[in-house]
Amino acid sequence: MKQRSFKQYFITGLLVWLPMGITVWVLTWLVGLLDGIFLAILLAADTLIPGMHKLAELLRGVPGLGVILVALVIFATGVFVANMFGQWWLRQWDNLMNRIPVVRSIYTSVKQVADTLFSGSGNAFSKALLVQYPRQGSWTIAFLTGTPGGEVAKHLGQPMVSVYVPTTPNPTSGFFLMMPKADVIELEMSVDDALKYIISMGVVVPGGPDALPVAPAASQQPL
Repeated sequence: MKQRSFKQYFITGLLVWLPMGITVWVLTWLVGLLDGIFLAILLAADTLIPGMHKLAELLRGVPGLGVILVALVIFATGVFVANMFGQWWLRQWDNLMNRIPVVRSIYTSVKQVADTLFSGSGNAFSKALLVQYPRQGSWTIAFLTGTPGGEVAKHLGQPMVSVYVPTTPNPTSGFFLMMPKADVIELEMSVDDALKYIISMGVVVPGGPDALPVAPAASQQPL
């Protein structure tokens, strides 16, 4: 009885500290990443402005300064390109990036994805779906990203949808599939609930514990 109580107490404490620890770890990693980007920019500017490395070494000891400065730069950039003069400079920058052979493919792809994800008119991850993957009879959660178009749509003989099937527990990696619209089941759950369902590997059920299926009676359970 004591062993069982100790195990329960340990698991209860783990459930309290594990989400907090992972959250702190992610935030610490993000702060370190942004600080590193800011310091790398300062060190690169040292080639143009001698003595910049001294400023970089001085600011290295200020934790979180890179996050604040990077956020300010992003905000200032948004303010700058919100007018006609900024839009003109943005078009010139896009034209320059599109003229560089290798950079052009990466830049345009990332820009199109970013415009789709963050623009108000984008339809990325608009709905949660239930699809059969990776084989018939095996079901998983996917997200609607649009419909096939261009040359690809000409070779498809039936209505198709473009879906993204994320991996578990890391939904940032996954697979892009084009599936028949008739084989896709549209779910009522929100995209956020579907992401929680995927990240938790099916443990966090959308709708809470009340949404769990009722266990059959002992007399009806299979042997």
